[in-house]
Amino acid sequence: MEKKINEALDQIRPFLQRDGGDIEFVEYTDDNIVKVRLQGHCAGCPGAQMTIKGVVEKILKESYPEIAGVEAVQ
Repeated sequence: MEKKINEALDQIRPFLQRDGGDIEFVEYTDDNIVKVRLQGHCAGCPGAQMTIKGVVEKILKESYPEIAGVEAVQ
């Protein structure tokens, strides 16, 4: 599953890099939560939570319905 998540994040990555940011996969938990770390300009951005929920989570859950959610970690 981690490989699939990383492949999906690779599709999202150019969108974030365009704004000077990036995303790093951290963990896939036993309760099906994907933990990611935003990097660069995205790390401190006021819209970071909206990016996580509105973009990253939406794409991952559409691709893999077994994913329960996406959380950002520091």
